[in-house]
Order: sequence, then structure tokens, then C-alpha cells
Amino acid sequence: MESNKLTDSNPVPNMKRPENQVLIIFGASGDLAHRKLIPAIYSLKVQGLLPEKFEVIGAGRTVMSDADFRKRMKEGIVSFSGEKNIKDTELDEFSSLLSYFVFDFSAEKDYQLLKQMLVEKDAHSGTSGNYIFYLATPPSIYTTVAENLFSAGLTAQTQGFRRIIFEKPFGYDLFSCQELNKKLHKLFAEEQIYRIDHYLGKETVQNLLVTRFSNGLFEPLWNRNYVDHVEITSAESLGVENRGGYYDSAGALRDMVQNHLLQMVGLAAMESPSSLKPDAIRNEVLKVFQSFQPIREEEVEKYVIRGQYTASKVRGECLPSYRQEPGVDPNSRTETYVAIKFFINNWRWGGVPFYIRTGKRLPTRVTEIVIHFKPTPHFLFRNEDINKAVNQLILRIQPDEGILLKFGMKEPGAGFNVKNVNMDFHYSDLADVKLPSAYERLLSDVMVGDSTLYSRDDTVETAWKFLEPIQTAWATNMDIKMFGYPAGTWGPEHANDLIEGKDTTWRYPCKNLADDGLYCEL
Repeated sequence: MESNKLTDSNPVPNMKRPENQVLIIFGASGDLAHRKLIPAIYSLKVQGLLPEKFEVIGAGRTVMSDADFRKRMKEGIVSFSGEKNIKDTELDEFSSLLSYFVFDFSAEKDYQLLKQMLVEKDAHSGTSGNYIFYLATPPSIYTTVAENLFSAGLTAQTQGFRRIIFEKPFGYDLFSCQELNKKLHKLFAEEQIYRIDHYLGKETVQNLLVTRFSNGLFEPLWNRNYVDHVEITSAESLGVENRGGYYDSAGALRDMVQNHLLQMVGLAAMESPSSLKPDAIRNEVLKVFQSFQPIREEEVEKYVIRGQYTASKVRGECLPSYRQEPGVDPNSRTETYVAIKFFINNWRWGGVPFYIRTGKRLPTRVTEIVIHFKPTPHFLFRNEDINKAVNQLILRIQPDEGILLKFGMKEPGAGFNVKNVNMDFHYSDLADVKLPSAYERLLSDVMVGDSTLYSRDDTVETAWKFLEPIQTAWATNMDIKMFGYPAGTWGPEHANDLIEGKDTTWRYPCKNLADDGLYCEL
């Protein structure tokens, strides 16, 4: 085995070391490779989780040399990897694994040159004909790249494995998703296709399965008999930044709900899988999606609220409206906020409302799953504050990853004065334990061929099918309201109308930090 200064002598326990391979990143000159992919790969190197023989080929339209590419990726590692005390010698050692290929995605000859380059690396570096193709490109060229890889003979697994990773969005609606799957299945087997959702790589999302299925404390309560409602929030404090052109053609429903939020619903609501094998878990997520109670077009206004942020002054800074952002149509009706109420028609969840919401220019960046348990049937302790509160289990996905349980406790002194208290766990409290980034986990998984945290074709199509009536209603019924909300607020006030129960509203993370005990980025 080669000497490796960056590799710990003992790789992370229980993590399988991958076979020798080459990772080819299409669109490597973009921000995703610079900010996420290469820093994640560097962190895997530090942990001893890369193959013994491993190389990265960056392919992109931007003209640059190997040296230019390596310099840019080093800057990304220093800024975004989260690794401390990085030495120049270590960066140089790692960057020797990187090379760059000026690439025209529509030119067949470039794919033949890529094939020749890979054959040479197999011969000289011992990468064994195992290739992973990562499409960090606009979705519009997914099929172009896939078809050219097929034509060049780079998809057949005659020698080594061939895997291909697609970023979201995977289609823009049900029809485009089905068409994309049909085209890809002519080129790749489903087992070769990895549809990435970086939210599923986050530690707390994965820990949701452990919390539920390894504890006799929670699982017996995880059903319609004890749960009042389930709430999932994914809030962003930023606007669309320099992505106005892309976002105006996507919107919050396509950008966040179809993938991130519904996948979290699937893991929160699924039945126990028969094993931890990828398809056993993904089969249970699919069953949840298939159990979604359809929202008919004429019901969209009743169950869905959409909004668009307006200009506002937040902490002394004047923020523009969405329609004033660069690249956005001044008359745009694209939603930057969406909240949905729906039901899951099965024995576990029958009658329990699920609420999901996401938005840009909200007060903070936070993602969490909240299980609201039913209140006691008899309020023995007449205290106004405790009567309004119910027990909550909060799974914080980001930031300050952890779990918080809220319950009532007697205050010291005479009488029965009850107040809400917290019992919590924070990953940050673990000494000498590194919390891996989502891309570290997901890239490590694809390197060993574990597709558990990747979306399957039928799951993606079923998610689009659930959202299709909402998309159709918004496109055809101009009377459906688009509510404005000032930047820096929690979205349209009308979103509270979705929540069932008197005086019941959405949970507002970070509104009272002393009560929450969870950190937020304000």
C-alpha cells in the first residue's frame, strides 16, 4: 500500500474502503466542484476513506491548465473543507491527484479523448477501469453527456464498474422526469444511476432512522395515536443571489419540495425496513410516497400557500424584492416560498396532518423536523403557558445538528407551576468527533456502491406525480394568489391558516433562543 501522509493510520471504523477508481467531474470549473465536491474529497483523503489508487479528472468548458485547476481547488479546500491546520505540503500531495480537461460536452471527439485518457490512467495508475461520472452541469445537458458517454463505450461494465451521478433537479415535472428516466435506462442500468440529494447525506437525517428504529421509547409513539401533526421546515435567509435566471424557471416547489422536503417526509414516516440494504429502505420510502393523499387541482388553494419576498430592511440592510433581483422577470410569478398541508393514507398516519414549508429570505437558515405529540386528554395543571404547549421532538438538520425533546416540568417551590424544559443532544458536544459534510458521506457511498441515500427512479416519479396537480393549477389558474411577504419574515401570514387547531401556528425556530437551546444563524 502506498505511503499516504494525509491518511490516518486507522480509517473511520465501519467504513468500507473503496476499490481503485477514477472520478470524472463534468462541469468542474463551476462552484459546486470548488465549494463542495473537491473539499469533500480532500476530507475523505484525510480520513483514509479514498481508494488506494484514485484520481480526479475535472472536465469543463472554461479554459485552464492542470496547474490553474489545482490552484483553484486548493483555494476551495482551504475555504470550505472545514479541515484545520492544512499544510501546503498536504495540499500539494492531494492536488497531484487532480487533472483538468478542457471539454466540449457536445463534441464526440472529446469523449473519445476522455476514454483514451482513462485507459492510460488504468495502465499507469492501476485504477482498474472503475469510473464514476459526476454531472455538476445544468440539467439541460444531462442526456447529451449520458448519450455521448454511451457512444464512446464508457458506460458498459465489461471491465470495472461505471456509475453516474446526477444533481437535482431530476426533471421539471412528471412528464420530463419520466422522459429523462426512459432515455437514461437505454444507456445505463438503474443500479448505475445515482440521483443525489445532499440533504439525505446530513447526519441528523440518517440518525432519524436510528432514533426511530433502535429505541423502544420513540417507535411505539410514532403513529396517529400519539402524534398530533408533523412539521418540516427548510428555511434560507439568503435570496437567489446570482442564480436569478435559474431560480425564476424553477421556484421553491421544484428546487426544494420535490426532492429535499419530500425525502425527509419519507424517512420520517416510513415503516421499519426489513434490513439496512439500499432497496429495503428505498422500498419503504416509496410506499410512503404512494400513500400521499392526492391534492386535486381545485383543492390547491386550500392546501397550498405560495409567496414571493418583497423589499424590506433587515438589521439595517435594505434588501431588494425578488422581482428586483438580477435575472428575474420584473413580472415574475415564481414562488420563493411554499407551504403545503397533506395527509398520508395508511394505518400508521391516517388523519395526521403533515406540514412542510420552505422559503428564501426568511429570518434564519434552519432545517428541522418537528414531531408534535398530542396533549394530555385532561389538563390537570391549569397553567396558561403549558396548556398552549405540547410535547415536541425536534430533529435539527442544520445548523447545530442534534435532537431536542420538549416536555413539562414542575418549577421548584410550592404549588404545581409547570414550565417547558428541554432535553437535548448536540453533535457539537461530542469531543474529537468530526461531523462529515453531506457530500463527504454521499461521495463515499457512491465510491463503494451504496445507493441507500440516493433516489430511485420510481420514487422520484411518484414525488412528481404528487406535485403535478399543484403545478398544473398554478400554471392554468391565474386567480390563485401569490402572497407577498417582507424579506426577513417567516413568509405569508396566511400560511398559519393551514395549521389545524385553535391558536396553533407553525413553530418559529430561533424566536426564543433561551427556550429552544438550539443555535441559529441570525
